[in-house]
Amino acid sequence: MTITLKPHSTVLFAGDSITTLWRPEGEDRCGYPALAAGHWCFQHPDRPVTWLNAGHPGDTVADLEARWHADVLAARPDVVSILVGVNDNGRHTFAPGLPALSADEFAAGYDRLLAPLAGTGTALILIEPFLLPIKGVVEAGVNGEPHRIDDATRDEWRTGLNPKIQAVRDLATAHGAELLAADTMFAELAATTRPERWSEDGVHPTPAGHAALAAAWLDLVS
Repeated sequence: MTITLKPHSTVLFAGDSITTLWRPEGEDRCGYPALAAGHWCFQHPDRPVTWLNAGHPGDTVADLEARWHADVLAARPDVVSILVGVNDNGRHTFAPGLPALSADEFAAGYDRLLAPLAGTGTALILIEPFLLPIKGVVEAGVNGEPHRIDDATRDEWRTGLNPKIQAVRDLATAHGAELLAADTMFAELAATTRPERWSEDGVHPTPAGHAALAAAWLDLVS
């Protein structure tokens, strides 16, 4: 099953820094929403689409929920694409007093985002949060700020992320959404090439990583 983008429909991307495009200082690149939109516009000049990006650096499910009406529901989009979870999984590491979110809490909050869209005819694309197997100490953007990430931190994130990935898969099934299996995709890509080709810090995609996400996203629409 794929989603049909009709002429003059509205596509809205929601998520965290991956969607809004965090990148190292001084580096310019295109994020997956812009790449998907550009490719679509080039391939389908007869089907103009309005593309909106409501991503915010550092966002968790709770952050999305706090702005959900203003950022998403008020726009009355025909397609909503969501990528969130890595900050729910690891932001507490760098924010004293901010607790880690359990998989059940994550799933419940995510479900509250999707519930108001049920019965509206809005098509959904849910993108798995992902973490690539980078080794060594690297700098990553967390909550919009640079932080040094080591192997122990990434191992902790992976342990917490796996059940959240499964929660997104379950929610996609429950809500009849298209699932973009990004964690699976990047694991397969990293197995055949160096993972740094797709993400230098394990979280934020490189230009090649964003291109891979955009291609996988476009495979879900027609």
